[in-house]
Amino acid sequence: MTETFETTVPARPSRWTGTWPANAAWIVVGALTGFGLLVGGTAITGGTWQDAVAEDPTTAVGVAALCYLAAAATGIRWTAWLVALLASVVPVASELLDTPRWIAFALVGLVLTGIGLARGRRATWPQAAAMAGFFGVATAALFLEPRIGLALAGLALAAHAGWDVVHYRRDVVVNRSLALWCIGLDLTMGGICVVLAL
Repeated sequence: MTETFETTVPARPSRWTGTWPANAAWIVVGALTGFGLLVGGTAITGGTWQDAVAEDPTTAVGVAALCYLAAAATGIRWTAWLVALLASVVPVASELLDTPRWIAFALVGLVLTGIGLARGRRATWPQAAAMAGFFGVATAALFLEPRIGLALAGLALAAHAGWDVVHYRRDVVVNRSLALWCIGLDLTMGGICVVLAL
């Protein structure tokens, strides 16, 4: 079962994860990042973090899914961190092209899936399916009444933390530090969005 999740580059022991203080630190950094992204994303539109809309957690789900998919498609764990840093290009490009963000994320996901399948990376299938599931639910939330949409997109993001836990425990596809960071981000931003929608 785990072989469909594995990449060709095996994990090396890391001093950055594995102890409870290190793991907790990654989760806290992820939580701060999640809150920071929520504050920054809403500030761009002239609001505060309490003015979050479904597009905010949907964007985070898209980034998270692309991180895992990129690592699976390339077979190189650290590419997930690279995608996490470069993911701001997708929303910016979608704005410049006057295209909805969800379309841009879906297109990048399709390209990464094609690359992974062309390279024979078995881990691509589960990551593509996860992106379709998590990002599909979050995208559907964009078309609902705003409060319901915010709650559903927030739940999709928070649920992605379960995917992070699976990858952390199995130590597959992405670096454990990214999985821990993503747990903090997903639960914080997703949870806040759900609470704001109530």
